[in-house]
Amino acid sequence: MCIVGASLYYTNSLAAKLAEEERKNIEQLVEGLKILRTTEDPLALQLAGMLVDQNKTIPLILTDETSLISPDGFINFDTVKAKDSTYLAGQLRELKELHQPIVFEYPGGRQYVYYGESHLLRQLRYYPYVQLTIIFLFLLIVLIALTSAHRSLQNQVWVGLSKETAHQLGTPLSSMEGWLELLKDSDGNNEAVAEMQKDVDRLKLIADRFSKVGSAPQLEEEDLIIRLQAMVDYMQKRAPSKVSISLHSSANEIPVNISGPLFDWVIENLMRNALDAMDGKGRIEVKVQDNKQQIIVDVADTGKGIAKHQLNKVFIPGFTTKKRGWGLGLSLSKRIVEKYHHGSLFVKQSEVGKGTTFRILLRR
Repeated sequence: MCIVGASLYYTNSLAAKLAEEERKNIEQLVEGLKILRTTEDPLALQLAGMLVDQNKTIPLILTDETSLISPDGFINFDTVKAKDSTYLAGQLRELKELHQPIVFEYPGGRQYVYYGESHLLRQLRYYPYVQLTIIFLFLLIVLIALTSAHRSLQNQVWVGLSKETAHQLGTPLSSMEGWLELLKDSDGNNEAVAEMQKDVDRLKLIADRFSKVGSAPQLEEEDLIIRLQAMVDYMQKRAPSKVSISLHSSANEIPVNISGPLFDWVIENLMRNALDAMDGKGRIEVKVQDNKQQIIVDVADTGKGIAKHQLNKVFIPGFTTKKRGWGLGLSLSKRIVEKYHHGSLFVKQSEVGKGTTFRILLRR
């Protein structure tokens, strides 16, 4: 702001000085016109002619008291266009708006000299706007660069955190699998071992999900309905008895290229958030529409809903409305859908006290 302010002040000061010099030149030219109309002295006429001829840059028009322009009463205008009276009339209106005329009288009457600005002065007046545009573009480039650097840093944090989490989970999981193998050899532990195996498999799935963050996942064609139904069944078993989770689809089979473990993670995050918002009772509906251009997956709940002033914050890392939690679930889900599956995830609608609907768009 200081640079722009100083530049504008300096440029305007130069423009004012140049404008004053141009007015003095016009006043000298007017004196030359007076001489041409009032004397017959050859030397004076020669001097007056030189004063008039020196003006090569400033446009001017001479009129009488009725604003009538004489045939040769204009200087520094396009002579071809000047043959059209409307052209000169338009130029005269513009000159009247720029400066007050210089009036001079001679024995034959009175004339008014309307003058404009030289090309150099016009350039000087426009220069601050050009400078402001350049500064604006520079700031825009800086902003884009800073945003890109910030996003890159965020990506590095996400990847580092995910890889480290997967690494930390890997060591105890290997040990737990070893102990499970020993327990399988003992009689009477079959039921407990089976349940423990499920939990170990679940932990392995979580570790696998974290390990995939930061690296390009392998997308494979899968039946979306089968994946969603499996997640609905899984979450229904872990939901309170008064919560129902259902799947509705416009087609029995919908093949789509996805990373199964990562996409399951997105659906699980959305359902867990819905469960947290319903206080132990309500309904979660997963609706799938198979369109020509894209596949639409809506996850709707009958929970508390999200306030309007919070809708723009739900995908920001660290933002959460829960007393406990890191506020990373929705941010990770959005990253998985948009970066890895080239789709989009957003809040379709939400109303406080009635529920929220998240929408996922996947390409065909």
